[in-house]
Amino acid sequence: MGSSRRTALAAGGAAVAAALALTGCGQGFDDAEDDSEGLTSSDDALTILYGASGEAETRAIEAALAAWSEESGVEATAVAATNMDQELSQGFAAGSPPDLFYLAPEKLAGYAENGSLEPYGDLLSNKDDFYPSLVQNFTLDSEFYCAPKDSSTLALVINTDMWAEAGLTDADIPTTWDQLDTVAAALTSGDRAGLAFGAEYQRVGAFMAGAGGRLVSEDGTTAVADSPENLEALEYVKGHLEDGTFAYAADLGAGWGGEAFGKGLAAMTIEGNWITGGLSADFPDVNYRVVELPAGPAGQGTLQFTNCWGMAADSPNQEAALDLVEYLTSADQQLAFSAAFGPMPSALSAADRWSADNPDLAAFLAGADYATGVPTAAGSAEVVSDMNAQLESLATGDPAAILASVQGNLEAVVG
Repeated sequence: MGSSRRTALAAGGAAVAAALALTGCGQGFDDAEDDSEGLTSSDDALTILYGASGEAETRAIEAALAAWSEESGVEATAVAATNMDQELSQGFAAGSPPDLFYLAPEKLAGYAENGSLEPYGDLLSNKDDFYPSLVQNFTLDSEFYCAPKDSSTLALVINTDMWAEAGLTDADIPTTWDQLDTVAAALTSGDRAGLAFGAEYQRVGAFMAGAGGRLVSEDGTTAVADSPENLEALEYVKGHLEDGTFAYAADLGAGWGGEAFGKGLAAMTIEGNWITGGLSADFPDVNYRVVELPAGPAGQGTLQFTNCWGMAADSPNQEAALDLVEYLTSADQQLAFSAAFGPMPSALSAADRWSADNPDLAAFLAGADYATGVPTAAGSAEVVSDMNAQLESLATGDPAAILASVQGNLEAVVG
């Protein structure tokens, strides 16, 4: 499983069918606005390449495409990728890419720079309904390329049984780092850490965000990894790794934070909303609650993960693809996907209904208001991978040296 997404909570087929009933009428090609001029148009069927988290996602995607096809009259076929990067690259190289496909933020720049992507974001009739932070993830050189299909953020997950056994109550839910210090210490016992998470920027970066830091400036043009804010965050984490109240999941013998939490090796973890599926499947007897991450010195902060619906520049039927994207990213359809396999909606208009339907998970969606995305410049994924290797030894390492290394590597790829 990847570091930024774990298998999401899957609902039964009945839930999928009921949720899909919400979708109503599609956008319809005949209603396409004039500003779609410039897109290709033909009678060709559409092919959609996606990476499924499981059977629930496959069923939901196929059902949505079938409903859209019935309304639009355009055939659409879903293809589940076994290796998204490889299959997408091969499709572009052969001149026959899928019309639409899942695209991660860190892959945007590379495909955009070689002309593989159609920048259609500003043509979307619902372009103003996406969280601004998600739009930023898919904006390059001030051009909005593709619609974010869903969203995930990090939050604090607490084992409520261990919490009660430690004599903690609702009044002790940490809202600051100082309060997190206190409860982590109270929950640390023997071989059990108070808080565990992955040894990677995709988790440790949440503390950087809370300190007011980030790896790349908000406009994506400047590397800012070696900032005082990031140093404060890494020194904070290092101190707690040293005193044993925080721990990396791997150091506890677990593959990721959700496993450490599920096995009782940690009383708290920092994870995304995909943890619900993991706990339901593998640790159904663990009782837990989800709260927003405690605010750091600069206020609330978390990390955000997403994919967009990338559109091929070589697609012969881009007008139909645009119509399909609008259908798939409508509030009703995103809520149907959420009911089917767990992702949070990227549409602002779906937020209240999602929170009402998932009150125990509302903290994840609340984080979307202040979340920081991962770097998106071409080559930044390799920089983050190198950073993760250095973060593994943070407890005995030099935070300033780690950040200086990351800064130098980022400067070579940003701007």
